[in-house]
Amino acid sequence: MKKVLFLLVTLGFIITGCANDEQASQELEKVTMVLDWTPNTNHTGLYVAQAEGFFEEEGLDVEITLPSESGADQVVAAEKADFGISAQETITEARTQDIPIVSIAAVIQHNTSGFASPVDKEITSPADYAGKTYGGWGAPVEAAVIDSLMKQEDASVEDVNIINMGNTDFFTAVERDIDFAWIYYGWTGVESELRGVDLNMQYLTDYSEKLDYYTPVITTNEMMIDENPETVEKFLAAVAKGYNYAIDNPEEAADILIEAVPDLDPELVKASQAWLSPKYQDDAAKWGVQDVEVWENYADWMYENDLLETELNANDAFTNEFLPED
Repeated sequence: MKKVLFLLVTLGFIITGCANDEQASQELEKVTMVLDWTPNTNHTGLYVAQAEGFFEEEGLDVEITLPSESGADQVVAAEKADFGISAQETITEARTQDIPIVSIAAVIQHNTSGFASPVDKEITSPADYAGKTYGGWGAPVEAAVIDSLMKQEDASVEDVNIINMGNTDFFTAVERDIDFAWIYYGWTGVESELRGVDLNMQYLTDYSEKLDYYTPVITTNEMMIDENPETVEKFLAAVAKGYNYAIDNPEEAADILIEAVPDLDPELVKASQAWLSPKYQDDAAKWGVQDVEVWENYADWMYENDLLETELNANDAFTNEFLPED
């Protein structure tokens, strides 16, 4: 009889425990986060927040997804995802077209991108782009940026052969049919070091402070801000913890990303994380904060280069309102 009673009590605890777990799971608010590209160290803070339970602490059940063919911006703007990863350049264009997407945090404080080429291509400055082939993704901003750099050296983008290389790997493309491409040094540049491929780099920030814009950024839509501001605040509280963890613990953060996305090259992730972690916050007062001057500078540059039909109201394009105070 005692044995039966013990089994019944034990079973009761198990059932109660399962019920409590299920109830706890049901109480978490489901949230979707869509990336801009395949997972990489730009996204580490998100995966840390997920693995370390920071989202759960805020009462959120966050699903991190890859972008569809339409891209992250369209999905977020259409309210088919709650949050996304984007860049200031695309948000600027979207806002001038009345697309209701808003940047809520800067992942990295300064633009780490630039034009890269293997040293044997002998491209050491923008003037050397003349007569060369650039591989890009077909956006008007590419030609405008190339031209703005070349003009500083009395050269013109008209002398550059621009082709769309799509999703072709940079290292494959430069061996096949292109001479240079626009890359993030924190990923492709670091990979070149690991491969023993020496690159010549022209960083955008070396040629104009107006090109020192936020890329990438975390976004949401106006509906989320208007109707679910507490969710936005909770989400950013967890994400900020994730990126601050990656700032303080690059090795451990890299391991978390590797475990979450086993297809990634562990050596590349670790090297990239070591390079990128100090750049998340950099010289800002805290992670994620954005400056209106940065938004205005880049919007002015886009308008001056005929990439915008109307001028941007920068204060509508971003907000620091939901970043944690600490």
